[in-house]
Amino acid sequence: MDYPGNLFVVAAPSGAGKSSLVKALLELDSHVQPSVSHTTRPPRGQEKHGREYFFVSPGEFDAMVAANAFVEWAHVHSQRYGTSKKAIEERMAQGADVILEIDFQGALQIKHIFSNAICIFILPPSWEELRSRLERRGEDAPDIIELRMKNAQLEVAQVEKFDFVIINELFDRALFDLKAIVHSQRLKFSAQRRARAETFKALHIP
Repeated sequence: MDYPGNLFVVAAPSGAGKSSLVKALLELDSHVQPSVSHTTRPPRGQEKHGREYFFVSPGEFDAMVAANAFVEWAHVHSQRYGTSKKAIEERMAQGADVILEIDFQGALQIKHIFSNAICIFILPPSWEELRSRLERRGEDAPDIIELRMKNAQLEVAQVEKFDFVIINELFDRALFDLKAIVHSQRLKFSAQRRARAETFKALHIP
C-alpha cells in the first residue's frame, strides 16, 4: 500500500555514528519522525522506555512475534530487536516521513514489505576508526567490542544491497549527505504523487 509519507531505513555497524546522525537529522527536520523499536536488551545510560526503545522482556517479545506485530525482528549481539508495523503505517498514513535505525537484517526485511522504503547504510572511514569509536564510547567490555567488530565485518559485506551509502568520516559532511538523500527522495515523481495526490489529480496527471 502506498502512503503519503516516506520511509527511510538507516543501518550501520555499531559505532559508525548512525544514532548521532539520525538524532541530528530529527533536530533539523520536523517532518521526519522516528520509529521506536522494541528490544529485549536493557537500557543504556540515559535511555528511556518509549523514547530510544520500548524495552520489553523476552516473554513480551515472544508474544508480539506470535501476534505478527513486527514488520521485522532480528537477533543482534545476543539480543532481539523488532519494529512495529502498525506504528510505521499510522505515521506514514498521516503524511509524516518515518526514519528507522535498525540492523541490516531488519532493513532488508522491511524493503520486502515496504517496496518504497529508502535504505541507507552508514560506513566508518576505516576499521581502526570504528574500533576507536567503540572504545571511546566506554559502554562495552573488551569482549563485547571484539564481538561488535566481528559482526561489523558481516554487516559491511551487505552494503551493496542498500540504495545509498554515507561514509561518516566528518560528521557535518555525513549529516549533509543524509539531509540531501531525504530531500531528494521527497522530490521523486512517485513520492510527490503520493504526497501531493490532490495536486496531481487537479493537473490530470495519472
